[in-house]
Amino acid sequence: MKIKASFTALCVAALSLCMSARAEEVTKGGMDETGPYDVVVGWFKPGIDRWDQRVVSVAADTPNRILIGANDRSLTLAGYPLLTADGKVMQEKTTVPTDMSPAKIQVNQLMLLNGDGKMIENWSQWNDLISIPHSLKFDPYDSTRPVWVVDRTGQQILKISNDGKKLLLKVGENGVAGNDHGHFNEPAGMALMPDGSFYIADGYRNARIIKFDKNGKYLLEWGTPGTGPSQFRLVHAVTVDANNRVLVSDRSNNRIQVFDLGGKLLDIWPNVRAATRIHAAADGSYWVASQGYNRFGKFDANGKHLYHWGMTGAEPGQMDNPHQWGVDQDNNLYVADANNDRVQKFVPRKTADQSHVVMQEVVLKK
Repeated sequence: MKIKASFTALCVAALSLCMSARAEEVTKGGMDETGPYDVVVGWFKPGIDRWDQRVVSVAADTPNRILIGANDRSLTLAGYPLLTADGKVMQEKTTVPTDMSPAKIQVNQLMLLNGDGKMIENWSQWNDLISIPHSLKFDPYDSTRPVWVVDRTGQQILKISNDGKKLLLKVGENGVAGNDHGHFNEPAGMALMPDGSFYIADGYRNARIIKFDKNGKYLLEWGTPGTGPSQFRLVHAVTVDANNRVLVSDRSNNRIQVFDLGGKLLDIWPNVRAATRIHAAADGSYWVASQGYNRFGKFDANGKHLYHWGMTGAEPGQMDNPHQWGVDQDNNLYVADANNDRVQKFVPRKTADQSHVVMQEVVLKK
C-alpha cells in the first residue's frame, strides 16, 4: 500500500510539474503587444493597387461581412504607407497629391470585406454623396440591420440599407455646416437607442451631444466649448450603457464624461489620453481606444483602469491611430488603423484571459 501511495504521489507531482512548466511556457516573455489576441498578418486586401487611403471606420455585420470607411486621396498624409492590392506595404511612401482635380483623386470610401479581408463589394454608388465616412454602425435594434454613416465633412448622418442600395434617412444638409437643430459641424460618432432615436457626437467644430428621434427630428442637446464640466474639446464618440448613462469621448480634453440620458453630468474620468472611441461592452466592461498611446484600455463602471494592451508602430498588430473598431459575433476585433492605411483583424486566443477580450457592444433592452 505504501508503494502504491508513493507511486500515486509521484505521478501527481510529475503532472503538477508538467502543468507548471506548460503554464510557465505560455506566460514567459511578451510585452502584451496584442493583448489576448493573435493578429491575422496580411488580412486586409483592398483589391486596389497603390492603396493610399486612411481607413477611419469599420463595422462588423457578421464574421463574413465587414464594412470599412476610408478618406479619399485628397486627405492622404505625406509619408504614410502605400499598399499593394493584397495589402502588403510597398517601399515607396505616399506624397500629398499635387493635382487635386476630381479625375486624379482615387475614391474608395465604403467597401465591404469578407472574413478573409478581401474586398467583395465597393459601394462606390455613395461616393458623390459622402465625404468622410468617419464612423459606421450596423443597427442592432432593426432586424434588417441598416448601416449608419456619420459623414464628418459632409455634415450629415445617413442611414443606408444593409445591402448598400437604398438611402433610408438623411439628417443634416450635405456640405453645409451649422450649429442649429438641423445642421452639424464635422460630426464624429453616434450611439443608437432601442426606440430608434440616436445621439450624435458633434464634434470636431461644434462642442455638443445632440439627440434625434427615429425620424431624424431634433429632441435635445447639451455642451459648450471649453475645459470645464459638461464642456467639450473635440467630441469624438458617444455610447450608452446598460445603466442608461451616456458616455462621451471628450478627446482633446483627454477625458471621458458621463451623463444621464438628458445630459445631466454624472461623472468625469480624467487622464484618458486622446480617446477615439468609448465602447460599453455586453459583459459590463468599458473599452477605450487611445490615439495618444495607440492602445486599448479597459475600465470598470466607475472609470477605474483595469487593463490595457497595444503598441505604437506599423508592424502587424501594432497601431498608429486606432480610430474606430468593430467586434463580430465570434468576438474577432477589427481595428481601423488610420495612419497605417489599413484595417487589422485580431482573433482571441483560446488560452488568453477572456476578461481581456473586447466583447460586442451592449444591446439595450427595449
